[in-house]
Amino acid sequence: MRYNFTKNSKNILYVLMAIGIITIIIGFFTNAPRTWAGLLVNNFYFMAIALCGTFFVAVNTISQAGWAVALRRIPEAMGTFIIISAVGMILIFSFGHHDLYQWTHSEYYNKFLSDGKTLNPDYDKIMVGKHGFLNIPFFTIRMIAYFIIWVGFTYWIRKESLQEDLDGNIKHYNKSIKIGAIFIILFGITSSTAAWDFIMSIDAHWFSTLFGWYIFAGLFVSGLATICLIAIYLKSKGYLQEVNENHFHDMGKFMFAFSIFWTYTWFSQFMLIWYANLPEEVTYTKARWDHYRLLFWANFFINFIFPFLVLMTRDAKRKTRILIVAGTAILIGHWIDVYLMVMPGTMGNNWHGFSFIEIGILIGYAGLFLYTVQNALSKAPIMVQKHPLLKESIAHHI
Repeated sequence: MRYNFTKNSKNILYVLMAIGIITIIIGFFTNAPRTWAGLLVNNFYFMAIALCGTFFVAVNTISQAGWAVALRRIPEAMGTFIIISAVGMILIFSFGHHDLYQWTHSEYYNKFLSDGKTLNPDYDKIMVGKHGFLNIPFFTIRMIAYFIIWVGFTYWIRKESLQEDLDGNIKHYNKSIKIGAIFIILFGITSSTAAWDFIMSIDAHWFSTLFGWYIFAGLFVSGLATICLIAIYLKSKGYLQEVNENHFHDMGKFMFAFSIFWTYTWFSQFMLIWYANLPEEVTYTKARWDHYRLLFWANFFINFIFPFLVLMTRDAKRKTRILIVAGTAILIGHWIDVYLMVMPGTMGNNWHGFSFIEIGILIGYAGLFLYTVQNALSKAPIMVQKHPLLKESIAHHI
């Protein structure tokens, strides 16, 4: 059975995308720096969720986890959004880097002014020290390399899966394990370096050795929530009848576990900065504490306290209504998390609360993401047909 992507659903998503486009146009005329920041927040957020789709398929393939096979088409479809977010990121950096990344300003690298004698007041030793890594040509090369790897492996994994449906040859499964293993290695490297490039380099004077893990934790739990919510939606429409409360229980356990793991990385990063009390470290947290305090604490409570309490019991993980509430909270919370990574470094003290710009762009990106995922779901059987672990997945019971 294939997903029926109805005309009414498409029209609703067209409206959402139109809201996003109109917001971007108005934003560039009223507040271009904030518009670029809003684009970066939402492009990175949905790119991370899409990347989680490919990671989820790869890690469950190489671990031969049978339970996840019944859900496989959902993360495969999510991964197809990576190419759209790749184009978006390239455009954002190409045209908006001056408003987003301080290290792209040339005045920080000249010790003297044009006369060759007068010291340049903007000269920045820290920027100069990082210039070998943070420069536009090298950044562009790395960015393109990330997207070639992510998009290439996403489509390669999906191609083998769809071909397996047609001929049922075990070679596709064996090949998927090898592809997934290679991807996991490359993902471990590129997910961290991309986090440094796209997000951490906004605050060019600051760095954290935990940042790659921190981004991964938020990426993975957001992707898990998305998979779970889409699966619940599809089941409510009569699809994925093989998926039962046991599958949702496992998804709930993953969401619960990685919410705690995200909190571990969040607290570890915060605690080390607070304990060391070094000026070059404290500035990052201080900027968020002084001007974004409400969001700072909302980030902690929504992403840890709420899912921890809601998903603690066994019964909660097996009830779709509770999973909908928890999954929605996780998605909202981790959007706030990305928002807090970007806005203080780009808008600084000029931020005075949420504006229509980032909210409108969020609506547009959500529409585009859901359109891409539903379109991909409609292109292939929504349940894998000849996967060697399919029977094990259908019979899954815990």
